Amino acid sequence: MTSPSLPEILDLYRQRGQAQYGGEAVSQLEHALQCATLAEQAGQNAELIVASLFHDLGHLVHHLGEDVAARGIDDRHEYRAIPILEQLFPPAVTTPIRLHVAAKRYLCAVDQGYWAALSPASQLSLELQGGIFSELAATAFIQQAHASAAVQLRRWDDLAKVAQLETPDLDHFVPMVQAVAGV
Repeated sequence: MTSPSLPEILDLYRQRGQAQYGGEAVSQLEHALQCATLAEQAGQNAELIVASLFHDLGHLVHHLGEDVAARGIDDRHEYRAIPILEQLFPPAVTTPIRLHVAAKRYLCAVDQGYWAALSPASQLSLELQGGIFSELAATAFIQQAHASAAVQLRRWDDLAKVAQLETPDLDHFVPMVQAVAGV
């Protein structure tokens, strides 16, 4: 079986993006668009904006259901989409996506107020994802290539859960996605 093409990935968001984003008040697509919009508004490079758009694609490619964390399952979404995305995008896109869950664990270890500011759904998933990093693990994490980008992506991820927030639509980001993919 071949990896989905870029048009097929975009269609996946159009077809399955209306699914609820975990226990949050937004859909998968709304969350992706909010996250990418935050990156764009921050003046980030195209790679990080695309990473922000596709960071949770792993939720759309598994068939475990919408409430996996509530059932005590870590869907490991940060890894599920990487084999697909790395066929299309450079490490500046795929590595922050792969690291964005670890970035949550890192932020909990280095920022005292971070855990308390997480939504209840994100606190629950954190426990399933391995919990807060030790000091040693946090130090090792932040030394990785693209870890700082993953931390910034994580911050937008946490903010991108606002019901009924107006954002550009998916088509707004398509030219940027195509440029980063080189198509």
